[in-house]
Amino acid sequence: MNVSPLLHFSFASPLGELASIDTRPILPLGSELIAQTPSVGNTVITIVVGVVALIVGAVIIKLIDRLRMKDATTESKRIVDQARSDASNLQKQAELEAKEKQLVAQQSIDRELAAQREEIRKREKMLDRREESLQQLGDDLRKQEKMVEANQRKAADRFAEATRRNEQLDKIYQQQQQVLQKVSGMSKDEAVKQLYEVLEKELSQEIGARVLKHERRITEMCDQKSQEILLTAMQRYAAAHTADSTTSTVDIPNDEMKGRIIGREGRNIRAFEKATGVDVIIDDTPGVVIVSGFDPVRREIARQSLDKLIADGRIHPSRIEEIVQSTTTEIEQFIRKKGQEAAEEVNIHGLHERVLYMLGRLHFRTSFSQNVLRHSIEVAFLSGLLAEMIGLNGDLARRCGLLHDIGKAADHELEGGHPKIGADLLKRHGENEIVVHAALGHHDLLVTEYPYTLIVATADACSASRPGARRESLERYIKRMEELESIAKSFSGVEQAFAIQAGRELRVIANSRETDDAKAAKICRDIAEAFEQQLTYPGEIKVTVVREARFTEVAR
Repeated sequence: MNVSPLLHFSFASPLGELASIDTRPILPLGSELIAQTPSVGNTVITIVVGVVALIVGAVIIKLIDRLRMKDATTESKRIVDQARSDASNLQKQAELEAKEKQLVAQQSIDRELAAQREEIRKREKMLDRREESLQQLGDDLRKQEKMVEANQRKAADRFAEATRRNEQLDKIYQQQQQVLQKVSGMSKDEAVKQLYEVLEKELSQEIGARVLKHERRITEMCDQKSQEILLTAMQRYAAAHTADSTTSTVDIPNDEMKGRIIGREGRNIRAFEKATGVDVIIDDTPGVVIVSGFDPVRREIARQSLDKLIADGRIHPSRIEEIVQSTTTEIEQFIRKKGQEAAEEVNIHGLHERVLYMLGRLHFRTSFSQNVLRHSIEVAFLSGLLAEMIGLNGDLARRCGLLHDIGKAADHELEGGHPKIGADLLKRHGENEIVVHAALGHHDLLVTEYPYTLIVATADACSASRPGARRESLERYIKRMEELESIAKSFSGVEQAFAIQAGRELRVIANSRETDDAKAAKICRDIAEAFEQQLTYPGEIKVTVVREARFTEVAR
C-alpha cells in the first residue's frame, strides 16, 4: 500500500512571521481504494486542505481581532491617561489663574479700602472742625443773648427811673410856678415876657456862643445816635469770620516725584507751566513743590491739577493737558456755584451770569488774610441792617454791599483801582445807578446825594476794622499805626495825627495859628506823597487835615 506524501503549506500571519502547518496523512484502512484512484484522492485532499485552511483562517482572524482589541485597549488607556494628565495640568493652570485673579482683586479691594479709610479720616477731621466751629458759634450766641437781656433790663430800669423823675419834676415845677406868681404878683405870661426882655438885653452878645453851643450839643447827640445804630447793627450781625487763605504749595510723597514732574529734559514742567500759566518752583525743600502765580484762580487750578497728576502717577504732556482742562472746568463750575450761593445767602436775585461768576472769583481773593467774598457778604448784611434802621430800602442796600468789591475779581487783569473796575463791570451788565456808585465811591470822597454809598462805606469800615476780621499780629498792627502817625507828625504845623479804620484813613489836626488854609492843603498833599514813597500797603489811605479855630471863655 502506498502512503500519500506529506502535505505542507505555509501562510503569512498578521504578525509578520511565517506560519507553517505540516499535515501528515492519516488514512483509514480502506483508503487503498481511494489511493488507487488519483482524481478522487486529489479532490478529497483539496477539500480537507480547504476546510483546514478555513479553520486556521478563522483562528487567525480571531487572534488578529484579539490583538487589535488589545492594541485598542492599550491605546485607549494611553489616551485616557494622557487626557487625565492634560486635565490635571489644565486644572492646575486654572487654579493658578484663579489665584492670580483673586490676588489682583484683593489688591484692588485693599487699595479701595485704603482710599475709603483715608476719605473717612478726612471727613472725620472736617466734621470735627465743623463741630468746633458750631460750638464756638453757640457760645457766642449765648453770650450775645445774655448781653442783650442785660441791656434790656438796664434800659427798662432807666426808663422807669426817668419816668419817675419826670413826674417829680412836673410836680416841683408846678409848685415853684405857683410860688413865683404869688411872690411877684405877675402872671406866667407877664413874667415870661419880662424875662425875655431882660435876657435879650443882657445876652445879646452871647447869642453867637449859644448857637455854637447848641450846634455842638446836636453834633454830640448825632454822633451818639449814629454810634448806637452802628453798634446795634454789628451786634445783630456778628458772624464768625474765618479766612481761608489760598495755599501755593503742593505736597509730594518723595523726592523722586520731583524728577517725574520735571520730566526728560524738562518737557513735563514746561508743558504744565504752558497749560496753567503759572510758575512751578522745585528746589531742595523736601516733600514740597511751590506753585507761583499772580492770578489766584489759575494758581488754584495748577495746585489741584498737580495734586491729581501726583496721585495718578502718569505724568506726561498729553496727560497734563487733559488733567488741566478737566480741573479748569471743575473750578469754573465751583466759581459759579460760590457766586450763586453768596447771592442766595444775601437773598439777592436777578444778577447777571457774568456778575455771579466774578462774585464767585472773590472766594479765591484775600485781603490781609480776610476772604473778600465773606467780607462782601458781611458788608451786605450790615448795609441792609443800617438801611432798615434809618428807613431806607434794605434789599437795595444789601445789593450794593454785596457788589461793592466786585472789581477785585478782575483788578489784576484791567488797569485802574478796583472801585472803577467794579463800577464799569456793573454798569455794563445792567445794574442801576445807585449800585454802580456804591462800587465806585465807597473809598473816595463821599457825597450825600447817594446815601447808600455812605451806608456801604460805613459797613465796609466796620467789617474791615472790627477785631478778628483781619489776621494781623497786634505788634505789626500797632507798628503800622505808629508809622502812619509819626510820618504825619514830622511835618511842621501838625499838632496831632490819628490813624483810624485799621489804617485806611488818617485824621490830622493842624495848628490854626501856624497854618492857613493853603498851607493845610499842602500838608495834606505832602503827607499822602510821603506815604506813597515810604510805606507799602494794600488799597488806599485817606488823609484828612482839619484846621479849626477854638474860642474859650470862663465865667467867674
